[in-house]
Amino acid sequence: MRRTATVVCVALLNLVMAIAFAQAPAAPTQRIRGDVIALDGQALKVRSRTGEVVDVKLADNYTVTAVARVGMDRIVPGVFVGTASLPQADGTQKSLEVLVFPEARRGSGEGHYPWDLQPGSMMTNATVAEITKVDQGQRLTLKYKDGEKVIVVPPGTPVVTFEPGDRSMLVPGAHVMFGAAKQPDGTFTAAGVNVGKDGLVPPM
Repeated sequence: MRRTATVVCVALLNLVMAIAFAQAPAAPTQRIRGDVIALDGQALKVRSRTGEVVDVKLADNYTVTAVARVGMDRIVPGVFVGTASLPQADGTQKSLEVLVFPEARRGSGEGHYPWDLQPGSMMTNATVAEITKVDQGQRLTLKYKDGEKVIVVPPGTPVVTFEPGDRSMLVPGAHVMFGAAKQPDGTFTAAGVNVGKDGLVPPM
């Protein structure tokens, strides 16, 4: 009888621990923008755009994605794009950059939500439904699952895309931007890194 009670108590304890683990909040994710200081195995050290040194532990199978500059002609009806922007008084959004997603990544982060590129900036990931010319730039109607936004892309706005990269790109001075999970000790973990190709600073 005593042995049965012990088994039941252990089972209940395991159940409680499993529930607590399942309900534990996920580590907060933060976007890191900056320059590589050093890479030692899986340990990446980055100087952020605000000057802090950030330590990141990369996953064993981490990926590197190149951020490459492309022309405005890559923005055509039907492509899926992401654009950081600032709200304008007339209800439109003024683009700060445009990322043309490869077709394989269509639907990534779809929607319209706050972004941290600049104070007050927003991100819209959506399909280009319509394009009109305005003041040498473009006026895009972007449609996503819950609505649509009109984005004005001024001349000179950076336009980029993702390309396959490799780990040899993570050299000191390389410009990077990626999402990482903050750990209790203040370090970060990440599954992949986006790095600017040919010295480009990822504009996202």
